[in-house]
Amino acid sequence: LSKIFSSGSSDMVIVEGGTFTMGSNDGESDEKPTHQVTVSSFLMGKTEVTQELWESVMGSNPSYFKGNVRPVENVSWYEVVEFCNKLSEKEGLQKAYSGSGSNIRCDFTANGYRLPTEAEWEYAARGGNKSKGYKYSGSNDLDAVGWYDNNSGSQTKEVGKKQPNELGIFDMSGNVWEW
Repeated sequence: LSKIFSSGSSDMVIVEGGTFTMGSNDGESDEKPTHQVTVSSFLMGKTEVTQELWESVMGSNPSYFKGNVRPVENVSWYEVVEFCNKLSEKEGLQKAYSGSGSNIRCDFTANGYRLPTEAEWEYAARGGNKSKGYKYSGSNDLDAVGWYDNNSGSQTKEVGKKQPNELGIFDMSGNVWEW
């Protein structure tokens, strides 16, 4: 599950807005061509959503690799939307999502939790306006910042155990696929 963000939390990092080159000319076809994108400032979770947080909000833990401080996995996009709205309600914030099924809409002016847009996520992963141009999020050395096939034993690991990127956000390269 990707990072989520809201109007305020100690587990959040301020990502100051800016303009960056999004995409890659060397990557997959859906990453081409590179193009300039501007994002506004936002808050993003320092780590992936933990199983402990998910269970406290949703009442269950669907993850295959169990552990309170491991990232939640085995969740659908629709379950993430429900989680974001429930966490927002629990904290007295405005729900960002409304509708159901294929008619879900996001109110980007709401102060509640939501998933980052693709542009916001990529901007944050690249280090935002503090980017040093690393190949991976926070380093040119994947082992320093990410869990992946060669160093994970093919299972998720506790969040925040590798070095963060330039913004103080952990696990933007590896550990789990993110929404």
